[in-house]
Amino acid sequence: MSESGGRHTGPRRLSPTEDERLFRTPLEQEPPEFFTSTDPWRVLRIMGEFVEGFDTLAQVRNGVTIFGSARTGPDDPMYAAATETARLLAVDGFTVITGGGPGIMEAGNRGAQLAGGTSIGLNIELPFEQGSNPYVETAIHFRYFFVRKTMFVKYSIGFIVFPGGFGTLDEMFEAMTLIQTGRIKHFPLVLFGTHYWSGLVDWLRDTLAAERKIDPADLQLFRLTDDPKQAVALVMQARATLRALAADSREGPPGRGVF
Repeated sequence: MSESGGRHTGPRRLSPTEDERLFRTPLEQEPPEFFTSTDPWRVLRIMGEFVEGFDTLAQVRNGVTIFGSARTGPDDPMYAAATETARLLAVDGFTVITGGGPGIMEAGNRGAQLAGGTSIGLNIELPFEQGSNPYVETAIHFRYFFVRKTMFVKYSIGFIVFPGGFGTLDEMFEAMTLIQTGRIKHFPLVLFGTHYWSGLVDWLRDTLAAERKIDPADLQLFRLTDDPKQAVALVMQARATLRALAADSREGPPGRGVF
C-alpha cells in the first residue's frame, strides 16, 4: 500500500478510525452518550492535532517529503534509490519527511539518518496497525488525514514521489492541484521511476490534455527522473529560488514580496 496506507501486518481494529467517525452522516450516528463523541468535541481534537503539528515542526527548514509504497521491500531497487535520494538530501542540508511507515518511507528516513540529517515521520491512525519505522527520529501520530496532509505541504519545499498506490497518488495529485491553482509556488514535484509513471503521464497527455480537461502547460507541473542526483538538484533549484525571493521581499519596497 502507499504512503498513506500500510501493509496488513497487524490485527485489524474492531473500532472505526477517527476519520471514519468524522465522516459519518447524521443518519448513521447513534445519539452520543458523551460529549467527547460529538462533532464539536472533534473540532477541538482536530485543532489539537494542528497545534501539535505546528508546534513540533515549527523549526523545520528546507523540508522535503518523500512518498511511496509501504510495500516496497529492502531488496527492491526503488528502496535503494529512495535511501540514496534521502541521503543526498540530508548531505545538502534538507530535512527528510515521510509518512513514517515501512517501505519507501522507511528508506527515506534511513537515508537521512545515514547522512546524519533530520529524519521526520508523520504517521496516521489506520484500521490496521502501523508503527513508525526504526529510522524516524521525530514522530507525530495523526488521527485525521487532512491535518497530516497540511503538515506535509506546509513544512516541505518539494515532494519526491516514488512508485506507490492510492495514498501516494492522493498526495501527488493534491500537490499538483495546489501548484496548478497557485496555492503553492516554486514547489518541485519530482516523480521518481520513469517506467512506473510513464503510463499515467501518457494518459495525462493523451486524454486529459488532448481533451482539454487540463491545459497542456499543466504537464510541466512535475518532472520525471531515475537519478537521485537529478531529483535532489531539482529541489536545490527550488530552494535557491525561494531564498532569492525571500531576500527580495526583505530588501524591496513594501508589498513586493510574493509570499
